[in-house]
Order: sequence, then C-alpha cells, then structure tokens
Amino acid sequence: MTPDQMPKIPLLQQREIEAAIVGPLVRAFEREVGRERAVAILREVITDLARRGGRDLAVALGTDTLEAFAGALDRWSQNGALEIEMIEQSADRLSFNVVRCRYAEMYRALGLADLGAGLSCQRDFALVEGYNPEIKLERGQTLMQGASYCDFRFRRVPSSSDESAGQVEPSG
Repeated sequence: MTPDQMPKIPLLQQREIEAAIVGPLVRAFEREVGRERAVAILREVITDLARRGGRDLAVALGTDTLEAFAGALDRWSQNGALEIEMIEQSADRLSFNVVRCRYAEMYRALGLADLGAGLSCQRDFALVEGYNPEIKLERGQTLMQGASYCDFRFRRVPSSSDESAGQVEPSG
C-alpha cells in the first residue's frame, strides 16, 4: 500500500499515535545518553521530517505560494485541533494567532509537556523552509510554552530572482 492509498486520519490523532511511541523512546534515550543529547536527536529527526513534509506539501498543492499554504491550514486545524484568529492574509503575508491548541493539550495529557515543543512547535519553521525558502516564519510565543496564544507571522521575502515561486515539480 502506497502512502497515497493509506487512509488519512486527522493530524491531531496522528500526532497522538506518534507521541505514544516517541515519548517512551525519548525517555529511554534520556536515561542512556542524557536529556540534552536525547532532545537534540529528537529535534534533528523532527526537523528533517518537517522539512520533507513541507516539500511534499508544495508538490501536493502544485505550488509553493503563501496563499496556497494558507489554504492548507485546514489540515492542522481539522476537528478543532487549533482555534485560529486570522489577522492578515495576502500574497506576501499571513498572520494569525492560535488561541487554543489541542496538540499542546494532548502532549500535557500524555505527560509529555516538556517534549511537546520539540515534537510539535519546532516543526513549523522547518515545514515552511521545506515548503518555500522564501517564506519566513516569526513566532515569539506559544501556548505549549505557557503563553496565552501562539503568534504566527509568515512573510514572503523574494529572492533576488523572483521566479522561484509558482509551480512545483516532484523531485527524485
């Protein structure tokens, strides 16, 4: 069965399944190699997966524009996983606040609050980088780290040759 043929489960449920496996693995690695090294390895793996996911998203959408990316927010928000307050949406900017994050709630409920940012929040930067390196994310706070909301601020910073935005072809 190819990934395209597999049933799609809501992303929140997918992350919960992953956390139930990854959490105990990270705890075991912490005992063997220390917390700092275990968390560094976790971040490296999650970053690589997210960057690849960003490239896959651009291919699936057939474009790497910020507008198309904004349209894909539904996948992360599915089944009330995120409650978003939209602030600004244009071809070059996307700004919103997440005022409720069930991902953060789920990691806390699983006793993995200390790993939640590494398992979830850190993905955002690498995902965007893989999706389109001209799109930059700035975020100063997260619910996962105790803030009252997450502040997502995306902006497109065109390269010197502005022809890279547009159609995306599968690689490899």
